[in-house]
Amino acid sequence: MLTESKPLPSLSKSIVTGAIGFGLVSLCVFATVAFAERWMYQNLGLTGSYIAWIVLFILLSGAVFGSLVVVDRWRLPKFYLLWAVAFFAYAAIWMIAYFSIGRTKGEAVGSLVGSIFMALVLAAGFRSLRSTVKLSALLFVSNFLGYFLGAALFDSLSEPTGMLLFGVVYGLLFGAGIGAALQIVQRTKNL
Repeated sequence: MLTESKPLPSLSKSIVTGAIGFGLVSLCVFATVAFAERWMYQNLGLTGSYIAWIVLFILLSGAVFGSLVVVDRWRLPKFYLLWAVAFFAYAAIWMIAYFSIGRTKGEAVGSLVGSIFMALVLAAGFRSLRSTVKLSALLFVSNFLGYFLGAALFDSLSEPTGMLLFGVVYGLLFGAGIGAALQIVQRTKNL
C-alpha cells in the first residue's frame, strides 16, 4: 500500500509552485537559446541542441515538480525517472511534429499530442488512468497558451529580450498546468 509522508499541497500551492519554478527553469533554458543557440547548433548540431535543451528542462524542473509529490514511491530520484519519461515523451512528439509539419501547425500539433503523452505517462505512473483526459486537457491548454503567447512576444520584440520573455511566459503558464496536473493526479489516485 502506498502511503503519504506529507499532506498533498493545495491546488493553488501546486499551481503557484509550478508556475514560478518552471518559469525560472524555462528562463534558464531559453537564455541558452538567446545567447548560445548558434554555438550549440555549430557544436552539437540541431538534434544535439534540442536534446541538450530537453535534458536541461528535465534536470532543472524535476526538483520543482518533485517537491509537489507526496506519494512515497515517487520520491526523488524515482520521480526524476517518471518526470524524465513524461517530459521526454512530450518533447519528442513536439519535435517530430515541428520538424515534419512546420512552424505554426507543427507547434500546435506537437503541443496537443505531446501534452496527451505527458498526461498518459503521469497518469500511468501514479496509477490514475481515469484522470488522463482531464490531465491532457489541462496540460494542452496551459502548454498551448504559454507557448503561443510567448511566441507572440518573441516575434514582436528583438533578441535576446523576446526570447527571454518567451521562456518566462511559456514557463509560467505551462508550469502552472503541470503543477495543477500533479495535484490532480495524486488527488484522483486517493479518491
